[in-house]
Amino acid sequence: AMSMLNRAEATGRGRPADVCVVGDYCLDLIFTGLAEFPSLGREVVGRGFAMTPGGCYNSVLALHRLGLHVLWAVDFGSDDFSRFTLERARADGLDESLFVHHRSSLRRVTVALSYPQDRAFVAFYDPSPRIPAGARRLPQVNARLALIPGLYTGPLLTAGARLLRRRGMQVFMDGNTNRPASLDQARVRAALRSVDVFLANELEACSMTGTANVDEALRSLGSVAPRVVVKAGAQGAYALEDGEIRHAPAIEVAALDTTGAGDCFNAGFIRAWLDGRPMHECLRWGNIVGGLSTQGLGGTGKAVTLDDVRRHL
Repeated sequence: AMSMLNRAEATGRGRPADVCVVGDYCLDLIFTGLAEFPSLGREVVGRGFAMTPGGCYNSVLALHRLGLHVLWAVDFGSDDFSRFTLERARADGLDESLFVHHRSSLRRVTVALSYPQDRAFVAFYDPSPRIPAGARRLPQVNARLALIPGLYTGPLLTAGARLLRRRGMQVFMDGNTNRPASLDQARVRAALRSVDVFLANELEACSMTGTANVDEALRSLGSVAPRVVVKAGAQGAYALEDGEIRHAPAIEVAALDTTGAGDCFNAGFIRAWLDGRPMHECLRWGNIVGGLSTQGLGGTGKAVTLDDVRRHL
């Protein structure tokens, strides 16, 4: 009965889901407790290790744990990485309505070398399907908000965002990208104009705008995007809305691993946003969920619930 209800909601015949996330899974291999950074010809042995789903999975599961009904438009292949992540998704009780399965390999794996304040990555991704899950499933989606967990650009993104907004959905986009992106590029400006809220970390925001600090980056991005949020780690989070800059400090936490913290921030921010809270409270919720997530390995190792957020508030 629950499966039939979820499918009805996804195809627009029932009550809208809360959030639809559009993007890829990734399997994270995370090494912690490294005494130094690796160099050629030398082995560095970590004291901790975890193999856990990452990529969009971080935001999807964090939103789910905060009590929201989440749809996820994602592609899975026939490989071991896909199977591992799919088994975890089912064990975690995620809605499968928008999953797309392929007979070919679709390996997406990241090795994360995690240090207390930052991390380094090595990744491998098989080529994406010619028609990704987002393009296949979006016409069916019925949700209050769509989250695009990376900086995507081009005609497909613009058309997809336009379709979502016509159907009454708000569109949020994260600033994560594995290729250079500049606000001078027309495709980047078009992408930012097509969303309701753009969320980037400090490095991404300054790199995109060629600026040296958060305030300047906010102003530059805000000249294009309707609302901008910048995640600044231990310095908290900032937002530009209606010409005003707002700030919320980070929570004090002994971080074990910061992998996925930005994705978890997005989940906390969105939960507060959908509850109708003002911007400064949305920033606080993001800081709490993102900060607490660093107490586990990967973005999903620490389960952060509504009760956890309320205790910190």
